[in-house]
Amino acid sequence: MKSLSILLLVMPVVMTGTAVQAEIVSPRQAELLYLLKHDCGSCHGMRLEGGLGPALTPKRLQFWQAEQLAVTILHGRPGTPMPPWRPFFTDSEALWLAQQLKQGVRR
Repeated sequence: MKSLSILLLVMPVVMTGTAVQAEIVSPRQAELLYLLKHDCGSCHGMRLEGGLGPALTPKRLQFWQAEQLAVTILHGRPGTPMPPWRPFFTDSEALWLAQQLKQGVRR
């Protein structure tokens, strides 16, 4: 219930202005994709097909909205090994990463 409360509080903040795909400059995109592969990949598998954490493939994420994924990226999942990445990503960057995951990350 606590995680639902956090989601309901944070969702409007993350969703503000997200009708358009988040724009991130090219050098930062490369940094984010590197972090995704190496940091997220350490738990979700180097090909993001699962490991300690679940797979992050488009098929697995098809029922999640990008905004919901961004909230998970930023705030983690209480009671699980998924940490909050808020210190490292802005709202826009978390949304951009979520959109990349839903589309299938470029390798």
